[in-house]
Amino acid sequence: MDILVQQLINGLVLGSMYALIALGYTMVYGVLNLINFAHGEVLMIGAMTGWTLLRLLQTLAPDMPGLLQLAIAMLGAVPVCVIVSVLIERVAYRRLRDAPRLAPLITAIGISILLQTIAMMIWGRNPLPFPQVLPTDPWHIGGALITPTQALLLVLAAAGMVGLSLLVERTRMGRAMRAVAENPRVAALMGVDSNRIILFTFAVGAALAAVAGVMWAANYASAQFAMGFVPGLKAFSAAVLGGIGNIYGAMLGGILLGMIESLGAGYIGDLTGGVLGSHYQDIFAFVVLILVLTLRPSGLMGERVADRS
Repeated sequence: MDILVQQLINGLVLGSMYALIALGYTMVYGVLNLINFAHGEVLMIGAMTGWTLLRLLQTLAPDMPGLLQLAIAMLGAVPVCVIVSVLIERVAYRRLRDAPRLAPLITAIGISILLQTIAMMIWGRNPLPFPQVLPTDPWHIGGALITPTQALLLVLAAAGMVGLSLLVERTRMGRAMRAVAENPRVAALMGVDSNRIILFTFAVGAALAAVAGVMWAANYASAQFAMGFVPGLKAFSAAVLGGIGNIYGAMLGGILLGMIESLGAGYIGDLTGGVLGSHYQDIFAFVVLILVLTLRPSGLMGERVADRS
């Protein structure tokens, strides 16, 4: 039972990070019908910016409480990621909205490689040890362990997902986002500025990715210029698993993907003598993804976005 609780906690932590990143994918797809494969690199920019700010704070104010340092790092990473994401939309995607779908896909891959190269030039190619500003002694929960960093990650992920749900469902901007996702031409006739809504969507997704990036680096105590590729791919898979274009599907898909990876690596890895252990945990997630898409191509929660004429 202790092992089960531990694996569930690990899966919830991992799934929460996937969910935060997947929300950026699914919101952009819902509004633009576009897969933003550069979103993982936005997460990387957030992590690297957080690393820079933490190193600066430790030099200028070494006595500052660790939680406050981490909060400042996240608050500083958010506007940087928002600016990068908005520039991506303005420079790379805006002129390709009416182009064949292959064109923005190739452009997104090119932007991803470009951002990785720029980050490598700024921060170097070697992994950077991320400052551990929070206590490292774990808390005991029913025989399982959870670190303060992981607990903070769960709180931030829950707050981000609840906040986004309220934004989309209860605010005027959220209604405008849903209107543009349903039919951008009709929304424009109703007085909705589609360009403004699209930029806002990219900004919100980037803010969530910035928080996820800083917490990802804090959880694994490392940051690198190529760190966004695998989390971005997993988060995209989570969005597809839950139902691309559906924010609640992205949340569900992220949590499920994290649980599947954790339980698969923990239990099936033990049954196979470590042959299918943590180093092969990707197998479990993608096998389940293939099965779900084979049986239900629209994902677990379908897709709310209507076909556009």
